Amino acid sequence: MKKINKYILLVFFGLVLVSCDNNRVFDSYKSVGNGWHRDSLVVFEYEVRDTITSYNLFLTLRANNDYPFSNIFLITSIESPNGETKTDTLEYIMAAPDGTLLGNGFSDIKESKLWFKENYRFSHVGKHLITIEQALRKRNEVEGVEVLEGISEVGFRIEK
Repeated sequence: MKKINKYILLVFFGLVLVSCDNNRVFDSYKSVGNGWHRDSLVVFEYEVRDTITSYNLFLTLRANNDYPFSNIFLITSIESPNGETKTDTLEYIMAAPDGTLLGNGFSDIKESKLWFKENYRFSHVGKHLITIEQALRKRNEVEGVEVLEGISEVGFRIEK
């Protein structure tokens, strides 16, 4: 019986070591509930201690089959401690031409890891605010989609 417990423990620690993510510096998700309202800002705080190292920044979305579009538009901003703000409007493809939702996952929930900034250097030490909002509009409509169905969580990730 003791040998079995040792083997189980050995397998467990092996799985833990394999699943470690050495590139991750920051990784956080926030729920947007049953739908992402157009006025709902998702905000992350990140304390920068290093302005020399370059990082890769990602936006991560968890979506399900209720997502009705093939793409998504996001407005993002990074505000540094001195008040300087960098804003981008980004478009990402969310579904294949046949309508199949893109991303990783075994169930109907797919996680999309979307490139935001490559080799990005933070310019100031201190607390940075990263803000993400959805800006999707239907074709030939001025007003944006009020509640974007199918998105359950929005994340922000920093990697070495």
